[in-house]
Amino acid sequence: MSKSRLVGVIALAASLVACGETSNLRVEDGTGPSPKLPEPNKTLIPTVNIAPAVGWANGAKPIAAPGTQVAAFAEGLDHPRWLYVLPNGDVLVAETNAPPKPEDSKGIRGWVMGKVMDRAGAAVPSANRITLLRDGNHDGVAETRSSFIENLNSPFGMTLVGNDLYVADTDRLLRFTYVEGQTSITSKPMKVIDLPAGTLNHHWTKNVIASQDGSKLYVTVGSNSNVGENGLEQEQGRAAIWEVDRATGNQRIFASGLRNPNGMAWEPSSGKLWTAVNERDEIGSDLVPDYITSVKDGGFYGWPFSYFGQHVDARVSPQDPDRVAQAIAPDYAVGPHTASLGLTFAQGSTLPAPFTEGAFIGQHGSWNRNPHSGYKVIFVPFSGGKPSGQPMDVLSGFLNQDEEAMGRPVGVVIDRQGSLLVADDVGNKVWRVSRRQ
Repeated sequence: MSKSRLVGVIALAASLVACGETSNLRVEDGTGPSPKLPEPNKTLIPTVNIAPAVGWANGAKPIAAPGTQVAAFAEGLDHPRWLYVLPNGDVLVAETNAPPKPEDSKGIRGWVMGKVMDRAGAAVPSANRITLLRDGNHDGVAETRSSFIENLNSPFGMTLVGNDLYVADTDRLLRFTYVEGQTSITSKPMKVIDLPAGTLNHHWTKNVIASQDGSKLYVTVGSNSNVGENGLEQEQGRAAIWEVDRATGNQRIFASGLRNPNGMAWEPSSGKLWTAVNERDEIGSDLVPDYITSVKDGGFYGWPFSYFGQHVDARVSPQDPDRVAQAIAPDYAVGPHTASLGLTFAQGSTLPAPFTEGAFIGQHGSWNRNPHSGYKVIFVPFSGGKPSGQPMDVLSGFLNQDEEAMGRPVGVVIDRQGSLLVADDVGNKVWRVSRRQ
């Protein structure tokens, strides 16, 4: 079959699947501690329903929740994905995208996924840069921008412990010496550890945070496939959160079975580590809900053998009933295919009620659900260290009336003034959500 004919067949099949396989449940049905989990609906070709990336028209912006307002903190960035606030209030933004991963794009499925990512605005080259944004006059707009660290390799997570700034590249964890107030770092970094990557590097983003006493680092490493289809030997050290000892560099798997963990944060009242996890695709628009969960030392959360506890995924070979029996159900579902990436708690926030105790979650948005899900920032209320109600929209309106993506939210952080910053990697902006004056 010629390539042009193959393209036509794939496009036709994808369009038929997108029309025929649709959700039977609301996104709300796939949220909370006990989401509805229908029977899997595996189709010959997966549902492909990406919102094409078009960017924001001049003056356009997302819709802020009642009692809040939104404005651009910084514009004209290059695919901003992740944010970190330094102690002096400076904001670091990782301008980044996927590294070359030739093994991940082989075959028809890989070719199709490449086209999907291109349509979603996720196929641009990585700037491989961390940029510093400074709002010196505290008016909610960064008037100073400087290239803070360059020549990285698809950087993502950042965390500061004392004078040590850690940056998680896709293939290694780096340490830089930081001096408060500086606007650039040009010295060479120290490699702390290597991280799983290579020419097959399906989930490339690596996040890092420090323990509350600064002695340990926690690093997310996503899986190397959707559900183990590349062979379980390709998953060594992946679908996990690593714990790294700062003093020695020794590392261990802190928790596993987490398909693609991204955001991490310490829940203020309990002191527990929480993470936001992207679950598996291609078994229907209603499966599987992404989730946020507290993370237990040594805990196994099911991937790839089961989902949301002990619901077996029949696609995985070989099966492992013993591992399934150990699988921990996550604490709280946040909707199927929402691509929930960013996670931060409301500690230090000056946003009004009901956004005073709970978690903010950046939902990058679906590609494998009809109709779309995600494409917003939500808030999950907490009480006593646990989720205590239904999610609420904090920032919405990222899709226009034609279901095109004007923006896609990713990282979320609270700034020094208590407002919420949101990285928008399609809109190339950082949004700032503050209390309405």
